[in-house]
Amino acid sequence: MSLSSTMTPSSATPLSWSELEPWAAAEPDRVQGPTNAQAQLRLFGAPESAVRVTLYRDHHAWCPYCQKIWLWLEERRIPYRIRKVTMVCYGEKEAWYRQIVPSGMLPALEIDGHLITESDLILQALEHSFGSLGPAMASADVQPLRLLERQLFRAWCQWLCIPNLGERQEQQARSAFDHLAATMAELLERSAGPFFLGEFSTADLVFVPYVERMNASLAYYKGYLLRREHPALHRWFGALEQRSTYLGTQSDFHTHAHDLPPQMGGCYSTETPEQRDLARRIDHGPWPIVAAGEPDPETSAVEPLDAAAVALARMLRHRTTLVQRPPLRGSGGDQALRCALTGLIGQGEYAPPAGTAGGLRYLRDRISVPRDMPLHAARHLRQALERTAALDPTTPAAQGDPLPNTHRRDQNPRPFLLGTPLGSI
Repeated sequence: MSLSSTMTPSSATPLSWSELEPWAAAEPDRVQGPTNAQAQLRLFGAPESAVRVTLYRDHHAWCPYCQKIWLWLEERRIPYRIRKVTMVCYGEKEAWYRQIVPSGMLPALEIDGHLITESDLILQALEHSFGSLGPAMASADVQPLRLLERQLFRAWCQWLCIPNLGERQEQQARSAFDHLAATMAELLERSAGPFFLGEFSTADLVFVPYVERMNASLAYYKGYLLRREHPALHRWFGALEQRSTYLGTQSDFHTHAHDLPPQMGGCYSTETPEQRDLARRIDHGPWPIVAAGEPDPETSAVEPLDAAAVALARMLRHRTTLVQRPPLRGSGGDQALRCALTGLIGQGEYAPPAGTAGGLRYLRDRISVPRDMPLHAARHLRQALERTAALDPTTPAAQGDPLPNTHRRDQNPRPFLLGTPLGSI
């Protein structure tokens, strides 16, 4: 059912679960359709018998090294299976995976029964078996760019991950990063196309995971908008965001800002007014986080017409588990969630049961992109949860438990896997 259709709630209460169902987007084709985080098998029109590759990646669809391999396979349209593994940051590593990869390292890839770990070695093996994505990893065109990416990564870490930088050290770290980002921008500007070597290739692929995370984390912790500071990088991101392959793997500022600290050993804020304002907007909206008319520093992708319906579909899939989780468990949680979802699809704003605002905001803060849903769908859902929480008749300002910064076991996938095919969340 289109969200532009006319539907009137049947009573002065939010829609029931059965009344919400017709508003949800249809389940997409995870196997043959666009790149998505929920697939267990990707065929690209080939028969299943053509599958030679199994990718072991994280349940959370967050691991940057997994994203690199995932995106390569999608771009090259290589049929593959996906088996999902829990990163230690989010929960206990599965015993079956430790039997295959004792170190627990992710990603891992199996080609024709041969197991490979470490993302660069995996890419080289994929190139050997299936051909490269543009110039090969070891080519003279790509090698200097791989070196630049590592230099940029180190400068980012030295700015983001060192605590108690004094004002002078902070400026030095920013300048060092800026210089390398400007080098990246200059190389892009020299290109005949939107990417380093004209067309999208491995040269771009090696930058994607961490430059995406730089863009998010520097906005949140440093008040620094990478795409505003370096317009050539904004154009590069814009070209990426025209590709369904990239959009299927892309995360958002909120997910990265809160998943990075445990992985990086801490991320440290400048505590300037600009930084605090951007962090507040990333956490609480409104989205986009900049004034109307300004380029969105998070994405240039046009919002799909069915973004809210996609968010609803994902919530309906997991509603039984969600309302049993501690923040929403109890007499009011089910109705509170239905109030938010009724508002999500534009069918009225309803006050949730008293005392449920904290549970709704707990959920708002734990929506993960792209694991749970795409970026624009997540924006709609976060906004709906916040609007509904603010209508709580007794505790409208209540917040959920704060997000941990030494682990993310509040995001343990295990409760959502019970009763579902492995990896299908």
